[in-house]
Parts: sequence; structure tokens; C-alpha cells
Amino acid sequence: MYPIASHWLNYIDGAWADSAQRLIVNNPGTGAPVASIAQASVEDAERALLAARRCADSGELTRVRPAQRVTWLLAIAQEIRAVADEGAWVLCQENGKTLNDARDEFIEAARYFEYYAGMADKIEGTSIPLGNGYMDFTLYDPMGVSAQIVPWNFPVSICARSLAPALAAGNAVVIKSPELSPLGLCVLVNAIERAGLPKGAVNLICGRGREVGAHLAGSSKVDQIVFTGSVPTGQAILANAAQHATPSVMELGGKSAAIAFADADLEQLLASVKSGIFFNAGQVCSAMSRLLVQREIYAQTVEAMVRLAEGLSVGLGQDNPELTPVISAGQLGGIEAICRRAIEEGAVAATGGEAFSDRVGHFMRPTVFRDVSPEMSIAQDEVFGPVLAVIPFDTEEQAIAIANGTLFGLVAGVFTQDINRAMRCTRRLRAGQVFVNEWYAGGIETPFGGVGLSGFGREKGQEALYSYVRTKNVAIRVAGE
Repeated sequence: MYPIASHWLNYIDGAWADSAQRLIVNNPGTGAPVASIAQASVEDAERALLAARRCADSGELTRVRPAQRVTWLLAIAQEIRAVADEGAWVLCQENGKTLNDARDEFIEAARYFEYYAGMADKIEGTSIPLGNGYMDFTLYDPMGVSAQIVPWNFPVSICARSLAPALAAGNAVVIKSPELSPLGLCVLVNAIERAGLPKGAVNLICGRGREVGAHLAGSSKVDQIVFTGSVPTGQAILANAAQHATPSVMELGGKSAAIAFADADLEQLLASVKSGIFFNAGQVCSAMSRLLVQREIYAQTVEAMVRLAEGLSVGLGQDNPELTPVISAGQLGGIEAICRRAIEEGAVAATGGEAFSDRVGHFMRPTVFRDVSPEMSIAQDEVFGPVLAVIPFDTEEQAIAIANGTLFGLVAGVFTQDINRAMRCTRRLRAGQVFVNEWYAGGIETPFGGVGLSGFGREKGQEALYSYVRTKNVAIRVAGE
């Protein structure tokens, strides 16, 4: 257990700054206040943008040899690892997730900086042959100022996921932290501060999305927007970004399906369901929220899922249970409303379907719906909670049609012992990433992003780095040739 400061600040132009207003951050497991944080105003956001703009335009991040950026990113990673235990306690208390998962999040953040440190001095252009008398080559310039709007479900790791490649490419960054879970990001940026980057390279503000987030998205000082969050918020940000045609990376919602064929390994499937929908109380954009099961094994699979859900330990994050609270009362109420609608439409709650009535805090019962048809809202709408919809199918063709039958396309999964079938399905599934026989089989090295309402652009892996640069072509007429 670590002491938590009672009040936290924003970080603007190399200094920690207070604001006139405050936001209260509550513990989702108890409802009790954890701390307050300075509520950034539009004026604070503008100061952060000016600091980032000055840093980007000064060349402090790009005049240096790329090896210097490697050094900075490795130093950041080292500083993050040094505060992982303390940061985990803060994140656990404000976010509700388990202490183990919170620590893993800080370690993953460090890994992002280590990974992109390895690429910071390898952003290489190409030479293009145009024949005698010409030289032609490409350059990769940083975007400039990257505004990054971070969600509350994995604030530390998702921030690092975007911040590390942005800095590796030589951009200055303004981060808007989530109002519900901003404190872990203060720990992260405090660690980054000790790595010695130029003033204005990294700025952190916590403000209301409809005010501060909208200001960032619509600002002419921003050269790129990175957003992870809900579809409606993403659409609003894109509308603001359109004023200046600001390039954007959007990682939005999901309604991801796993297809379990009759030859699937049930124990392997159970392990993936446990992590796929009940990890972090289901508050994961790439959660396995739909499970499509071939009819021959449908009944036994539903029974196994019910036993799994009902056997989960439930409790506060510091006790490392298998199921933790959801982030807020509003989130809990929204999940319950979706479950009620599913029952009205004819789905059957084999277990769960409502909040725990005997617990303080925002605890949703782990829920399994059976007799779900593809057109039901529970099979179409993102729940963002520990709620699994189990849908039967008969043929491979039908399974693909059901899996692709939503407006989303973030991830998908296939569980089968038939490698030929797995590869056929992988090619036909409409998703940015496909897992075979293990949900979340990827890592920070694997590109991540969606199609349709799940967004566009890619994070993670080598591919993500090119979201943070502009391609410039140089064509030269060589005299005398």
C-alpha cells in the first residue's frame, strides 16, 4: 500500500500546474473519493498546445540525432519501471482493476517505450529510380503536434501506446487524460519528466471531454489527433477535426465475435472466454462479447460458460479477484439497461443480467446470455461490461455471416483444430486482427486497429510508427546528365 496524494496537477510546458476547478476521482469498488485533480480549462489546453507547438517548431526533438531520441525513450522506460509498484496502487484505487493488472499496465507502458526506442533511429526513406538526370528520394517528417485523447479503461498502457511512437518520430504531444481515471497518468508523466526531454515535448491535462477534448480536436495548432473511445465521441472529434482536415487515428468500439467449431478444445476456449470477456470487468474494446458456437456443442458450451461465470471470485482490485467493479455508477446502469433490453427481445440470461445487490460499489454480475439471435441488440451493440452473448450456428458460411454482421470490425477469433478451416475463416472475417485458438494472442509488436465503426489507422507494431510521420518526396534534376 502506498500513500496517495490528496490533490493532483496538470503538466504543462515542463511544470506542474493547478487550475481553479477540481475533479473528484472515486474508487469504483467503494464509491469513496480517492483524490482530486486540477480540472483543466480551455485556457489550460491552449497553453499546453502553445508549449507543444513551440517545442515542435523549435526543432529540439528533430535537430538532434535520432540516437538521442533512442536514449530518451529508454530512459523513460527505466523510470516507468521504477514507479510500477507505486503507480499500480494508484491505478488500482482509482480504476478498480486488480493490483496485478495495474502493475502489468505500467510494465507494458515501459515495454512500449523500449520497443519504439528500437525504431527511433530506423525511420528510413527510400530511393526511387527515375532514370539518368534525376535523383529522387523520400523523407519521413514528424507530424508536429499530436493531440492524444486517452480512455479510462487502460489509461497508462494506451497512453504509452501512442506517446512512445509519437516521441520516437520527433513529435510534441498534448495528452488529455480521462476524467474518471486520470491519476495513473500523472505517475506516468512524472516518470517521463525525469528522463530529461525538452520542455513542451509532453503535456498532460485533465479536462472535460466536451470542452477540452473538443478544443484540442478543433485546434489549428494540432497536426494529428489520436483517440481511443466510444463511437459517438469519436464521431464528434472527427467532426471537429474536419475543420482543418486534421489527420486522425481512431480506435473506437467493438462487438467482436469468436467462432467455436465443434472440434474446438473446450478448455482452451474456456480460458479465452475468461480473459476475453471477464478480464477488467469486460471493459475492453476488443472484448469477446459474442461467442458463436456450432450447434452440436452449443448446450454443453453454454453450461460450461455459466459454470465459469458463476465460479469467478469477485472483489476489490487490491485483493486480485477474477472480477472487479466497472468504472462508475453510470457505466453500471448502462450495462443493466442493455441486459434488460436483451431479455425483452427474447434472449435468456443463463446467469447474471443484473448488478450485485449486496455489494457496495459498481459490481455487475458476470453474465451469459443464451438463445441469442444475430439481430438482437445484445448481439449488435457494444456493452463494455462482463456480458457474453452466446449464439448458435450450423455451418461455416453461417458463422462468417453472423460474425461479420455488425457495423464494427475490431477483432475476431476462430477456435478449431482444423488449420485449413482456421485459415479460410481468417481471410473472410471482417476485422483488423484475428486470433486463432487464443483470445488476445497478439502483443505490442502486432498492429491493432479496426474497420467500419471500429475506426481506422493502426496502433502497435512497426506499422503504427508511420501514423506519426508525413511522407515527403524530393525529386531533383541533376544538371549535366
